[in-house]
Amino acid sequence: MNVTIDTNRLQAELGQLAAFSSSQGPGVTRVLWSEADQQARAFMRRLCDQAGLRVREDALGNLFARWVGSAPDLPAVASGSHIDAIPDSGRYDGTVGVLGALEAIRALQQAGFQPQRSLELILFTAEEPTRFGIGCLGSRVLAGTLDPAALRQLRDRAGATLDELRAAAGFVGDLGQVALAPGCYSAFLELHIEQGPLLEQAGLPIGIVRAIAAPASLRIALHGQGGHAGAVLMPARHDALLAAAEIALAVEAAALATGSPDTVATTGVLRIEPGAINSIPARALLEIDVRDIASAPRDQALAAIERAADEICARRGIHAERTLLNADPPAMGDPALIELVAQACQEHGIGHQVMVSRAYHDSLFMARVCPTSMIFIPCRGGVSHRPDEYAAPEAIARGVEVLARSLAAASVMP
Repeated sequence: MNVTIDTNRLQAELGQLAAFSSSQGPGVTRVLWSEADQQARAFMRRLCDQAGLRVREDALGNLFARWVGSAPDLPAVASGSHIDAIPDSGRYDGTVGVLGALEAIRALQQAGFQPQRSLELILFTAEEPTRFGIGCLGSRVLAGTLDPAALRQLRDRAGATLDELRAAAGFVGDLGQVALAPGCYSAFLELHIEQGPLLEQAGLPIGIVRAIAAPASLRIALHGQGGHAGAVLMPARHDALLAAAEIALAVEAAALATGSPDTVATTGVLRIEPGAINSIPARALLEIDVRDIASAPRDQALAAIERAADEICARRGIHAERTLLNADPPAMGDPALIELVAQACQEHGIGHQVMVSRAYHDSLFMARVCPTSMIFIPCRGGVSHRPDEYAAPEAIARGVEVLARSLAAASVMP
């Protein structure tokens, strides 16, 4: 089968999508249900309509665009990613997987291929945690791991509820109907930039993901005693910032102590109040990310952080409130699907390696729904979530070709 990727069209669409941004370029800002996000969603609906796909959206805004196969009653094969973007980020994270899946379907249509199983593009709602502080919102709900009661508790920083915001965006259906029915998909493949340097360093065009590291997210609110920076002597202080600083160092130590090279831990948020140069910090808020491709070392690090925080706060006379925001299990790639993608590469002389995803993606939750893997392409310098994020046109096209051939093979699998 002659699969031809229209690189010029795909690059033009990536550029058009990047233009839907709440910030001035070169960075992209596209927060869930913002005006820019709504414009980008409308753009994607138009492209899917033009490709002759059957489009629907659920109550949370997940978008599904289906190319109906010759055996429409069989579970479909799905692919997709997200188009929301954290503030001042790049134009390739997520979008390559959405527009790439669309281009893969168009290339198969152009080649005269007729799928047996239907092929479905999924645009997931809010993979990034920017609006509600929780990542992979759409895929979590699709996988049934977040119920409507929990969704109704979500608020953004301005205090607006998820129900208020989704209604304003035009999504008013029953959240209880969002979770996918068992057996709806036979496979899911997500195309994505690597967001790391390994493929570029190895000089390889394709990575096939065998495992996805899963995060645990911990929030610690510290309550000390404020006071005048000149009037309170050092022995009498209960400085929330100093306790937070010690905890942040304990986060690093906990990750290093597991003995697993795959354990990483990050204090990504540290806010203090009142935030004046001549005032002792009375309150501090830390948000901590701990992840590994195995649950045991990750949970070991998490427990060590909690113990250290208790000791530090007791010693410094600080009251602490800990909240475990999530502790998702890691996901393993499906061996048969990994082999299918590898065969698509081998048959066409495309170099590849099997690897780990240390960033999490919607595939982490789709792995609970059906056999899942990911296809990585190199990005320059391993840079992501920055305006200088870049994937070469030929790298994207090669990834889309592998995706198209893999989807075609999966669509005729028994």
